[in-house]
Amino acid sequence: MKITIEERMLHFKQPAGTSRGIYTTRKIWLVKVTDSAVVGVGECAPLPQLSCDDIPNYGEVLRHFCDEVEQTGKIPYEAMRDYPSMLFGLETAFTNFDTAFSRGEVGIPINGLIWMGSFEEMNQRIEQKLEQGFRCVKLKIGAIDFDAELELIKNIRSRYSHHEVELRVDANGAFTFDEALYKLELLSQYALHSIEQPLKAGQWGNMAELCRESPLPIALDEELIGVNDPEQKRQLLNIIKPHYIVLKPSLHGGMMGVREWVDVARDMFIGSWITSALESNVGLNAIAQLCSNIYGDHITMPQGLGTGQLFTDNIPMPLEIRGDKLWSGLRPSGE
Repeated sequence: MKITIEERMLHFKQPAGTSRGIYTTRKIWLVKVTDSAVVGVGECAPLPQLSCDDIPNYGEVLRHFCDEVEQTGKIPYEAMRDYPSMLFGLETAFTNFDTAFSRGEVGIPINGLIWMGSFEEMNQRIEQKLEQGFRCVKLKIGAIDFDAELELIKNIRSRYSHHEVELRVDANGAFTFDEALYKLELLSQYALHSIEQPLKAGQWGNMAELCRESPLPIALDEELIGVNDPEQKRQLLNIIKPHYIVLKPSLHGGMMGVREWVDVARDMFIGSWITSALESNVGLNAIAQLCSNIYGDHITMPQGLGTGQLFTDNIPMPLEIRGDKLWSGLRPSGE
């Protein structure tokens, strides 16, 4: 067995605005596993200033783990718990899923993601997603004036009821604790599905209180980063008691870690969905396959798998968005 590493720089078609700044490029590492004639490829893609394994010597540490896998033939799962993006890449290279999605028999419903921008930009992007057939739209908020963001949401609701279009918002920790409940009450007027991460991560007590008092269902995202021990995962969810958790394999423990989060959440009757984190099509394909494997062939809750069209130099994969679903390969005849 031989594992090679290829470092790549991807370029966004248009700048991607996030709570941590604006991305114009995306650095990834592709791991290629060769064993006789079998070749597996995985993507390791830490997010700058966010991933718990965003470290200066990333390539060296990844090479170390690849060397160990070459020698033993096994992924050192426990040793890699604190390196989720590396773990996810190696897991992808060694995993083959056989699901209705991978066979091209069913599509996975996804939300249309509206990036942060000016009022005019976000409004235009919303219109485009609705025209494309999306019936679940997720808005990144916290970048422009809150009143303007409310106006955007009000505008959608004036034309589409919650039965017609599901609205999700993601604050990426933009609210302070003192203002959060008031803002959630204002947002709740518009029948939103949920809000992701209203407070910055690490405020377990404040987040728990907000989850108890909120008129809107709260989903955790950044809160889960770096919580890689199974018992600590259970402790976090038991203290905060969110309505949902949003899982990204590159951030939340690879495939193994995501399965652990889903199992713990199910035990506590907490919902979950899976989303990509600005990976190339290699990572997106693996996340979609994992999603289908975990949730089954008949997924009804929209997942966050719509980021595969972001790059000018993406890696070709048999993925296609048709309407509001992500499909793999060719649709069987009769569909």
